[in-house]
Amino acid sequence: MRIVIVDDEAPARERLKRLLGDIGTFEVVGEGSSGEAAIDVCAQTRPDVVLLDIRMPGMDGVTAARHLTTLDTPPAVIFATAYDEYAIEAFDAQAIGYLLKPVRRERLERVLEHAARLTAPELVKLAEAARQPTRRAHICVRQRDELVLVPIEDILYFRADQKYVTVRHVNGEDLIDESLKSLEEEFEPDFARIHRSTLAALGHMKSIERDNDGAQYVLLRGDGERLPVSRRFASKLKRRLRGSKS
Repeated sequence: MRIVIVDDEAPARERLKRLLGDIGTFEVVGEGSSGEAAIDVCAQTRPDVVLLDIRMPGMDGVTAARHLTTLDTPPAVIFATAYDEYAIEAFDAQAIGYLLKPVRRERLERVLEHAARLTAPELVKLAEAARQPTRRAHICVRQRDELVLVPIEDILYFRADQKYVTVRHVNGEDLIDESLKSLEEEFEPDFARIHRSTLAALGHMKSIERDNDGAQYVLLRGDGERLPVSRRFASKLKRRLRGSKS
């Protein structure tokens, strides 16, 4: 079994490597000290399991695990925590593997035997129950053979097209396998539905205009791209746009 270890404290990583060496049936193929590193290392090494700390500077472990679900073959995730009973109750309720620090060999062996591959919705529920932030600061996209984090503030809009959603951002566009509805629920304060198939960032909107045929569209800042606005969403969009500029 190929394993990646991610913890912002080097002694904690060394302890896990030592315990895995004692057990003797696992290969540590990479390690990291942050949520961002977890994404990079797992994308490169394609492990079976990632042992993932929860509380780390920057991106926390639960958020990193959500991004890891976008891999073709996501690793099973085992969380490590030294924190409160709310997190423990959440892991138990979701039947998700976790390790309490300091990690004991017997517990590590037992949890590895039952490592589970988690879905993004399961991780959202876990974050809510464990009182972790559920809103991501980035969207994880696949560019060739690597995973790239796109900051939410750089995203102009999401557009649904059959099974996939196009993420249009300041550096181009990428496809993700997420639903427009779930993206709207997660990022609603800063994004507005302007069409059945389009969710656009309020901060990147310049104005709402009409063309010669009377159809309404959003004019984006920067390159001035125009996005159609359906009649169904026009009134609410105008109110939200006025409120965002006041």
